Amino acid sequence: MPNQPLTVAVLGASGAVGLEILKLLEERDFPIKELRLLASSRSAGKYQVWKGQDIKILEASESSFEGVDLVLASAGGSISKQWRNAIKASGALMIDNSSAFRMDDDVPLVVPEVNPEAALMHKGIVANPNCTTILLALVLAPLAKHLPLKRVVVSTYQSASGAGSRAMDELKSLSQQVLEGLTPKSEVLPYSLAFNLFLHNSPLESNGYCEEEMKMVNETRKILQIPELPFTATCVRVPVLRAHSEAVNIEFKEPFPVEEARKILSKSSGVQLIEDFDSNRFPMPIDVTDRDQVAVGRIRKDISNPNALELWLCGDQIRKGAALNAIQIAESLLSTL
Repeated sequence: MPNQPLTVAVLGASGAVGLEILKLLEERDFPIKELRLLASSRSAGKYQVWKGQDIKILEASESSFEGVDLVLASAGGSISKQWRNAIKASGALMIDNSSAFRMDDDVPLVVPEVNPEAALMHKGIVANPNCTTILLALVLAPLAKHLPLKRVVVSTYQSASGAGSRAMDELKSLSQQVLEGLTPKSEVLPYSLAFNLFLHNSPLESNGYCEEEMKMVNETRKILQIPELPFTATCVRVPVLRAHSEAVNIEFKEPFPVEEARKILSKSSGVQLIEDFDSNRFPMPIDVTDRDQVAVGRIRKDISNPNALELWLCGDQIRKGAALNAIQIAESLLSTL
């Protein structure tokens, strides 16, 4: 633990993840002597209640980070890049939730239950992985320790929260419009998510994969330290508010007994096993909303490949997929701050 409480700045304090960070800092009694809430000019001047106090949200500036020990940044890649030098000059540790620095060689990409030692190698910045990557890594890592991975195939079912609080609000309002017999028209997402789904709306790359899919590929390889791991992903937006789901096919170098996999995952940190084959009851978004753990279930042999397992997982995108993971990184480094 640190010798004294820290001065902490939350950059992007008015967004969905920023608000979750504030909630978790209070719930987990993170040692804070001063909390600075920073956002764009659009949110500056508003107040946020934290531990019974009204704290004014300030517009981020060069001087915002003076005297700060820790910056929890969740305002998007361009904002993180904009303030990187000012944060570094202040001597603060930046835990960044954007994709700005994740693949930089000198920036650790950390899931504390998987590779906590990587955080100790930071040079002022630690990157928080993509939400889908965090959830997947919690399940892949303990299995990979038992038997080497040969190939991973993932299909994701991603909630509106991944596109921010405005997308969540839009899903609610457009769903109501459909129920009223109206034709929904999306303004936040490219298409209406009300009673609908579509392939992930991040930019397409030259290989035909979208940016979100390639984040999963590259980040998982970095976290697991398997740079050549054969990995493919298909990411889909679905009409769920704040929990992502993933269908995962994992091929190993040799057969992996289902009962052994079940035993390993049931004892893995941050993972909850939900399986009832008799009732066909497995993890659902409602099981993990507002919860820390990632739920996994329906673990079974791939009938097309004797060396592969199939499984299903769900996790809260805002919580473990973003805010909680960042705070856990900070907690793991408290003695160094």
